[in-house]
Amino acid sequence: MSRERSQGSGRFGRAGFFASVYALVKRIPRGRVATYGQIARLLGAPRSARVVGWAMHGTPQGAGVPWHRVVQQGGSLSPHACVADPGRQRHLLEREGVIFRPDGRIDMGSHQWAPMAQVPAALRRRP
Repeated sequence: MSRERSQGSGRFGRAGFFASVYALVKRIPRGRVATYGQIARLLGAPRSARVVGWAMHGTPQGAGVPWHRVVQQGGSLSPHACVADPGRQRHLLEREGVIFRPDGRIDMGSHQWAPMAQVPAALRRRP
């Protein structure tokens, strides 16, 4: 088994999986967030949350991917989301109306994205 395949990169290799991550993240509406694990599960790769994180870290500049809407389990922000500006992710989310608890985590009960429609088959990983 190739290294890319074992890392949950799906049927098209890492680049194809990343493209699926970006397409799905673009569907997250303003004021909502999803976790790395949630994105992985929705794409049919439930053990690939870390790979989703790699994709988010490598989001192409100017691609229109709302990277700031993907957070850690429990509503924590990744300390590595924007190394040059550590407060940027929180600022962008607050501008969209996302509420943070006193401990710095997002109120996931109010803001976690729950897609009503099923994720398109073209984005999901085939077994």
